[in-house]
Amino acid sequence: MSEETFGKVLKQARQSLGLSQQTLARKLGVRASHVGYLEQGRRRPSLRLLKSLADTLGVDKERLFLLSHPEAKDLIEDGARKRRDARTRNAFQELVADKAALVRNRVTSNELKVLSHITLLGSVLEPRDYLFILNSIRQAVKE
Repeated sequence: MSEETFGKVLKQARQSLGLSQQTLARKLGVRASHVGYLEQGRRRPSLRLLKSLADTLGVDKERLFLLSHPEAKDLIEDGARKRRDARTRNAFQELVADKAALVRNRVTSNELKVLSHITLLGSVLEPRDYLFILNSIRQAVKE
């Protein structure tokens, strides 16, 4: 299986719409040779052209951006991971701070310790999701 590149995705999307390089270039306000260079990987689009390409071809903007600027992948993923981790921490802190919910659901201190480790398995974004996980564990242990 060949590696997905910006040029290959661009060409495939263009061809799937039945557009020639010249027709696409006209729609974008660039020269046909520029579309050819993009498809061959000899040029990278400006951000404005990238948006126009995505809109015209119906391709996800983020996907095209990351294919045309693969060096940005780490920056985007790090930022998304940090935001997700912060939201996960906040969800657990909200649960711990909601004493009424803890009492209502009879959450023990040992169960809170277990729930504090749930983030090792994935992201939990809402306090109620922790309670769902806890109840699932409780049911599994009973059976």
